[in-house]
Amino acid sequence: MTTDKVTHRLVTTDFLTPSYRIVGKVMTPNTGLTGLMNDTTNSFMEILEAKLARVHMPTKLVGEYNVLNLVKPNIFAVCLTRREDLGPQALARGGFQKILKYPVKIATPVYELEGVIEWPGRFDFAAIMVEGIRDFLPIYDATLTAILIPQLKIESPAILFNRRHVDWLGLLSETK
Repeated sequence: MTTDKVTHRLVTTDFLTPSYRIVGKVMTPNTGLTGLMNDTTNSFMEILEAKLARVHMPTKLVGEYNVLNLVKPNIFAVCLTRREDLGPQALARGGFQKILKYPVKIATPVYELEGVIEWPGRFDFAAIMVEGIRDFLPIYDATLTAILIPQLKIESPAILFNRRHVDWLGLLSETK
């Protein structure tokens, strides 16, 4: 009898690609969804009980799959139903330092996100965009809206966004 030392659990999520919204369940390790999405040893993942809708027709279901394989670098954002599903806070935040909250707005070619980035110390855009090997970063108490289809709006306690797809990021305290 073999024992698996890694605990896995199913987490329900919304995955957003340039063309599709995929709602399904993913098996996460003890490092949570943050650990799974930022795992550099695998560029693919399986979504269980997946339901697909095209972004330009968000209310029309176009497919259902027991198992759907997804390419992680093509994912713009992952919306969670619970903040705890991100995994351990030290992993989600990238360390154990004093955290400050920065309300932000982020734009990608397809979606806009608004919420709070938790960051240690002074806000540093360059560090957020290039520091470390994590491509997926959390934004809390967030709203995601499709730019060309504003009826596609998702409110979530936590969203992982792919920093490789960010066009711009602005602090809401800097708006006029």
